[in-house]
Amino acid sequence: MLFDLTDLRLFIHIAELKSLTRSAERMHMSLAAASNRVKELETRFGTRLLYRENKGVQLSPAGETLLAHAQQFMQQVERLKSEMQQYNNGIKGHIRIFANTTAVTEFMPEVLGRFLSRHPQVNVALEERLNQDILRGIQEGTADIGIVAGPVTGAGLEVINFSTDRLVLATALDHPLAGAGTVEFAQTLDYQHIGLHEGSTLQHFLNRMASESGQRLQLRIQVRGFEAMCRMVENNVGVAILPHSSALRLSRGMKLALVELREPWAVRERSVVVQKLDALPLYARELVDFICNSQEQEGGVAPSALT
Repeated sequence: MLFDLTDLRLFIHIAELKSLTRSAERMHMSLAAASNRVKELETRFGTRLLYRENKGVQLSPAGETLLAHAQQFMQQVERLKSEMQQYNNGIKGHIRIFANTTAVTEFMPEVLGRFLSRHPQVNVALEERLNQDILRGIQEGTADIGIVAGPVTGAGLEVINFSTDRLVLATALDHPLAGAGTVEFAQTLDYQHIGLHEGSTLQHFLNRMASESGQRLQLRIQVRGFEAMCRMVENNVGVAILPHSSALRLSRGMKLALVELREPWAVRERSVVVQKLDALPLYARELVDFICNSQEQEGGVAPSALT
């Protein structure tokens, strides 16, 4: 054998963490043992797999090839284990999800609450990622399910649209833009914005839209979630752009004006992304069904009716 499963798991961790030390810790082995395993792999394959640098390690071209096959191989192993769960109730399943900000903070907690109550032997890892990182994770096999908003570009992916939402502007009731029926994004750039944290998919997108228009967002403060964002807006700290479904829910308990954004990109398709739906374990396919049948689809009401 050129390798075993431990070798492959270790190598995948090294590629992800860019650190032999941290990878050894994650695998619960000594640094010397991890280093020896990599050296043995290089000897068996007859080529260098890693470049050791001061700031960590980088994969060689041969290492990139090994990584791609290792990820596919480990995916198949996990699928085999998952399929066998149907015959052994003592084995737990695991689903790794990469999702955007809205999914992580808004509708996935409710979806997962219902799903996990029906599947107590399944564990889920839900991680907030940028759209491009979500798609890359699905393509590379580091995530089982991706949840994105907006256009999806990527070869070899199955895309399942499950709802449509749109971005709206939220302001305090006495804000100059509060009475506008619709506004252009450029009009909002004259005002201080309440933004989400830097790792947010939505914040990354809005920063890019502002940059492409030759301007920049005036960020007064950045917060961790939509509720905190709307609390700031309610108190006239600034304006904010967020999904209509979230704004609608929060406006029921806050004094907010919701104004429609007159931009083609404001309407966004929400999609589940997978490599191949039929290849997922049965319980993972059921989770996709839970997401697609979720009731968190309130984006069809006109914002002007809610101001």
